Amino acid sequence: MKKFAFLLIIASAVLFSCKKALEEKLISGISYGFYETPEGIEGGLTAAYTSLRWGYSGETLHPLQELGTDTYQEGQDGGLKLTLNRYQSTLNPSFTTFYDFWSNYYTGISRANVVITSLSNLKAGMTEDQKNIRIGEARYLRGLYYFYLVQTFGKVPIITSLDFSAGTDFKRSPVPQLYDLIISDLKFASEKLPLTQKDYGRATRGAAQHLLALAYLTRGSAVNENRGQKPSDLDSAAYLADQVIASNVYKLVPDFKALWNIDNQKNEEVIFAVQYSQTLLYNNNVGNWIHLFYTMVYDNKPGMLRDVQYGRPYRRVRPTDFTMYDLFDKKNDSRFYKTFKTVWHSNNPNNIPKWAVQGGFTPPADLVGKPKFKVGDTAIWITMERLSPGINKDSVYASRPYYYIPRDRQTDAEFPQNFKFYDNKRPAANEQNGTRDFFVFRLAETYLIAAEAYGRKGNFVKAAERLNEVRKRAAYKAGEEKTGEFWRVDGGNFNDRFKSTESDMLVTPAGLSTGSFVDFMLDERAREMHGECNRWWDLVRAEKLFERVKKYNPEAAPNIKPLHKLRPIPQNHIDRLNPKGKVDEEQNEGYY
Repeated sequence: MKKFAFLLIIASAVLFSCKKALEEKLISGISYGFYETPEGIEGGLTAAYTSLRWGYSGETLHPLQELGTDTYQEGQDGGLKLTLNRYQSTLNPSFTTFYDFWSNYYTGISRANVVITSLSNLKAGMTEDQKNIRIGEARYLRGLYYFYLVQTFGKVPIITSLDFSAGTDFKRSPVPQLYDLIISDLKFASEKLPLTQKDYGRATRGAAQHLLALAYLTRGSAVNENRGQKPSDLDSAAYLADQVIASNVYKLVPDFKALWNIDNQKNEEVIFAVQYSQTLLYNNNVGNWIHLFYTMVYDNKPGMLRDVQYGRPYRRVRPTDFTMYDLFDKKNDSRFYKTFKTVWHSNNPNNIPKWAVQGGFTPPADLVGKPKFKVGDTAIWITMERLSPGINKDSVYASRPYYYIPRDRQTDAEFPQNFKFYDNKRPAANEQNGTRDFFVFRLAETYLIAAEAYGRKGNFVKAAERLNEVRKRAAYKAGEEKTGEFWRVDGGNFNDRFKSTESDMLVTPAGLSTGSFVDFMLDERAREMHGECNRWWDLVRAEKLFERVKKYNPEAAPNIKPLHKLRPIPQNHIDRLNPKGKVDEEQNEGYY
């Protein structure tokens, strides 16, 4: 690959008031000297940010992170599922998505390098403080991109200089060296970036400290692997996470469901987000696609049609049985029903079914021939309850007014769907391009980073304190009405439907010290951060990918191997190397 891969048509920052996001305009026909001006710096830096959008503007980061894990398996549609969920032989160096990942984030690194080099040559137009802030942003982005690469591929080339030549000699650097670079970049960013920035979307001190804490936790989590871990890593992770919490810049949104309201995107919990504009041109004519992938097939059901509110059902992934039936304490943890959609209301008067004798069920005579429901009533209900053995299922289905999907009937096309990423701002039901931002880092994860770092050190008192901040938010509040499943399915008492569950959600130091603390933290991250494009990395970081996928994903279990903790180095990259080293120097074990 070339050391410098930059577009002649770039995005340039347009700075507005403090409530205006970092936006873009198009500039073309520029020379390198342009980047050694304040306007060029801003344009180059915005282009470096733009590389983040690749992960969410298509079937890109999402399938790489969610398929083939313990929490998600394949849905009915999509061409990536056999490769990424079933770990079939097509998961190899020629798999296109791996090269796209590699190429995109190295492009982001090259763009960051342009900014860093240009700022060092800038003679006028910016103060030293302004220059350090912009260098801090560029080094934050470079650290983030290398963090993505090292977690995915292990050893990769380090490129920090600016070179316009078509380089072909790129040796992979050892993983410890990569973490040293990442931590160096993020330390600089943490020291130079301000607590807040005038333009929403720019990296801040909190974003850099959060990512640095996560990098220390990732390096310090290694037990069997050599990531260059140091005895102080977990202390550093806990300290930095606590710094973000103590800054008081960020606060947990009190209601977990409100956190995901598209009209509440710029909330106090978000530390760093990938931005999308409602002007598609500013998104390079590609928007955020995440809203597409979790949606089940609802639009062919009685009383339903496809609409903007319920989304376009790509059904690329579905939750594993572990996610649906074992992971959540549904009676006390509100996050299950605030993450998963289980009820659809009729929006189509033209195909509402009528009561009839069918499936062994005979309705009352006065109902025969009458509509089972009207527009606005429940048309689909997915429930976690299991039908009793020997029951006449056809009779049960026919006797319900709505389309009834109990646990026994769920399929790769019909399942509870994650609705964190709904986007009803799209102009039409079939529009792929969404415009909502994607939360990369938020304060709840900061608490979880601190909790895991303390717990891994054996300080379960501090771990419990940090965890309980997240779990208190997850509890039902006094006066908040629970769903009907609380007393129908999940074992609750009808009279307790407005009662707080906070006391049931709190963990104790003694409880955390019993059993596998690491597995508990992976479970808690899955409950809190379900579907947020980080699960594969979480499992790899904790050295638990093989074990938990074997245990919880029956489609992936037959083929997954320990070697799958790393992705193969893309063949496109290897083919361009000159000189080319031995195959075991250029490729990860098991892929040659």
